Amino acid sequence: MSDVQSPFQLLFEIDQRCRRLAAGLPSQKEAIQTWSGIGFRMGERLFVAPMGEIGEVLHEPRYTLLPGVKSWVKGVANVRGRLLPIMDLCAFFGGELSPLRKKRRVLIVDHQEIFAGLTVDEVFGMQHFPVSAFSEQLPPLEASIQPFIHGVFQREQPWLVFSSHALAQDQGFLDVAF
Repeated sequence: MSDVQSPFQLLFEIDQRCRRLAAGLPSQKEAIQTWSGIGFRMGERLFVAPMGEIGEVLHEPRYTLLPGVKSWVKGVANVRGRLLPIMDLCAFFGGELSPLRKKRRVLIVDHQEIFAGLTVDEVFGMQHFPVSAFSEQLPPLEASIQPFIHGVFQREQPWLVFSSHALAQDQGFLDVAF
């Protein structure tokens, strides 16, 4: 028989020809592992909360004042039919919110049985950090905030990794009444 090829031989030959004529792939750069979180500011400090710990970011909603609660509990707001306690996170740690109300935002924490809004001075949206920039060595911090900080990412300024889940489990945060 003459030059009759089996289908397998024909496919094998096409494969070999394609491999010979294929252009080389561009060199691949090394992928840098990153960590992402929601960046925010309280006072002069920058913080970042892990993505899974913040459910939503809102403009500061109207809220109703509550009697008999600590000064850092601002009140309760109706957010899409659900009552949201509004907490002043700066005041909880002994600071003051910025007077610029337009920049203030509320970070929504919905962890286990806790649903709360944490008012902060400003939110910077998603922040991405190379994993190599993380350190467990913390800068000097007040004792009140230290249990909620789980590390720091270095950029021009340190970004403290803030755990809202740790805050939601803290007895001092849960005890809102006088």
